[in-house]
This record gives sequence, structure tokens and C-alpha cells, in this order.
Amino acid sequence: MRKLQATLATTLTAALAVTALASAPAEAGRKHGTGHDRPSKAEKKAGREVRFATFNASLNRNAAGDLVRDLSTRDNAQERNVAETIQRTDPDVLLINEFDYVENGRAAELFRDNYLEVGQRGAAPVDYPYYYVAPSNTGIPSGHDLNNNGTIGGGDDAFGFGVYPGQYGMVVYSKHPIATDDVRTFQNFLWKDMPGALLPDDPATPAPADWYSPAELAVLRLSSKSHWDVPIRIGEDTVHFLVSHPTPPVFDGPEDRNGRRNFDEIRLWADYVRNKADYLYDDEGQYGGLKRGTRFVIAGDQNSDPRDGDSIPGAIQQLLDNPAVDDRRPPTSEGAVEAARLQGGANVGQESPAEQDTADFDDRIGRGPGNVRVDYVLPSRRLKTLDSGVFWPVASDPLSRLTGTFPFPTSDHRLVWVDLRVL
Repeated sequence: MRKLQATLATTLTAALAVTALASAPAEAGRKHGTGHDRPSKAEKKAGREVRFATFNASLNRNAAGDLVRDLSTRDNAQERNVAETIQRTDPDVLLINEFDYVENGRAAELFRDNYLEVGQRGAAPVDYPYYYVAPSNTGIPSGHDLNNNGTIGGGDDAFGFGVYPGQYGMVVYSKHPIATDDVRTFQNFLWKDMPGALLPDDPATPAPADWYSPAELAVLRLSSKSHWDVPIRIGEDTVHFLVSHPTPPVFDGPEDRNGRRNFDEIRLWADYVRNKADYLYDDEGQYGGLKRGTRFVIAGDQNSDPRDGDSIPGAIQQLLDNPAVDDRRPPTSEGAVEAARLQGGANVGQESPAEQDTADFDDRIGRGPGNVRVDYVLPSRRLKTLDSGVFWPVASDPLSRLTGTFPFPTSDHRLVWVDLRVL
């Protein structure tokens, strides 16, 4: 049985330094309490089985400040559903995608205090003493016409799509301490600095890879949100939680600028865990990736299905087929199989197994990809997978009210979890 690790420690709000290009410092926080400098035997035993999870919870809003407004209450329907989904699955370490970034961790703390720590509809509250948030490239103006429509401004010309800075950001919550001083972020890494980058080509010109001008390439960042290496201290061991949210490979033209960016955003972690990242610099100027043998978990909405959808073929295979990554036990659900059968449309004839789907997208032929696998929790081969799943109940399950059908009561994505033996 999985056990909760009660590792409460003194109040901490530590800032991670980032370069001058970043819009704000990163924050990490934990609550008041007492704890131990060294884990007890009971804590070490509890830490043996750790549930890592990712959830694109669609906690983004149309305007800056709206998320804080909603989180300042305890009766927002969607936020209650998100919290209950998390409480029902009870992850130990959790990434939430599409959680608007707010400075000083204000949104992260409001969601924790007003929703996660309040039992929802009979579910037990969940306590995350530790969290990590940092700025996102979304909504930060680039000052350039990145979509080549003749005007500068708007979400499509930001470093990452968004109508205000921090929209579609992310947050990590943890029951285990976060080694804040050792976090690495890659918000400012330039796309052009990746060797062999799939830079888009303007099909109207004979020159190669010229969709972006030299001036644009000099400032254009690879990560549409950010890439974070968040070390999680589990007992006396460390697992690196590698989190991101690559851009959707759509909303562009024949140059496929978003599809190519999605491919290279996924590639960043593929290189990082294979000791092939000598070119990669973080926001403090440190180069390189993980050392061989380092334990890690890659998590996030990668916006790429192995066989279906719109991403460049082979994009997610950079991780799934990576020798350092273990995908031998993909998370599944019965609800996804039922949904694919009942919804039909684009789901008919798909190549990826329906049981592995993690998102319920538009099923209309020619309008959307249907249900696909885009959310991943991928451990290193040095970690043993004990169990895994996708929170997608069948329609007859009372908890299916949390997933539902369009318009979704919570999110069009499902929470994905993997139980790992760490110690």
C-alpha cells in the first residue's frame, strides 16, 4: 500500500536566478511545520513507492488575474473538479500543465490552500508541502512578426503562444522536498543553438530554413513554455522530474513551424537524458545534461501521439524509443476504450491503442485528431515501474462526472500516473 510521507519543514520561499531575458524570478515554497534533516526508517519505507503524475488541467484563463480571482474562492466548479481528480488519484509528485504563472507563487498557494487541502465531494484532502513555479515564455512579446502576417503583436508573435505573460504555464507539487537550489530551467535557450534544429522553411522562397529572419533567430527561444529539471529528494535519493509542455503541432501553415518546434522541444529531453546535450545551456549559463545513471521521470503534455494526430512522425518516439527511458508499461484506462468506441469519427481506424489515450479531442473527420495519447510520465530504466494508469473512468462509474464529454467539466486531458520504486 502506498503511504503518505509527512515531511513538513520550516517555511521556505527560495528564488531561482534566471537570466535578464526572463520575465520574473522562479519561486518554490513549502508550508510551516516540523520535519527531519534525515529521513526516519518509516519515511524511507514510505518513500519506496512514489506516484508521479501529470495533468493538463486547463487551469488557464482569458486574462491576467482571472485565475487568482477564481482561486481566491472555494466554490469554482472547474477548480473543485481538478482538485477532486488529484485527490482521487493522490500523486506524490505532480505536474500540472496549463496553470497560469503568477509571481511569488500566489496562484500555486491559493489552489493548494483553497482546493487541494479541502476535501471535495467525499475525497480526502491532499497535502503538498512543496511546490515549484517559474516563468513561462507564453505571452512574452518577441518584438517580431513570428507568424509572418505583416503585423507585430498578439499571442502568435509572443515567444510562446499566449495573450499575456504566463498564460498556459505550469506548476509542480510534491510531498517530498524539492532541491530548489539545484533546479535548472531552460526558458531562454535559443532554438537556433540546437545542432540540426528543424527550423521552418518559407515555401515561397528558394532559401532553406528561412521562415524566421536572422534577427528573429537571434532571440527566438526553443521552449514554448519552459523546460524544468526539478530534483525531488525522496529519502536519501534524488529523482530528477523533467517537465515541459511542447507547443501543439498545429495552428500554422505549410512551413509547419509549430510541428517542427514541437519535435525539437521533445528532442531537448531526449538529448538531456542520453548525455548528448553538450550544446544545451540553462538559464544560469550551465551547459550539458544529466550524467549517465541519473534517475529521472519525464512528464508533461507532449502534444504528440506515437501514430495518430498531427505531430511530425517520430517526434514522441525520441522519448519512447530512447534507451534511457522505460515505456514498457504504458498507462491505460477502460474509459478511453469506451470513449473511442462510442464517439467514433476520427477514432475509427486510428493506429495507436485506444486504451493508451490521454486526451479527448475533436472527433469530427477533418476537424480534429480524435482521442490520442499526448500526456506522458516516462521513468528512467533505473526506476522500477510497479503500476500505472490514466484517470478515465467508464461512463457507468460515478467518477466519470469528472471527465465527462464535451463541453468537459474539468479538462479535455486526463491525469496520467505511474507508481515507481525509488529506494
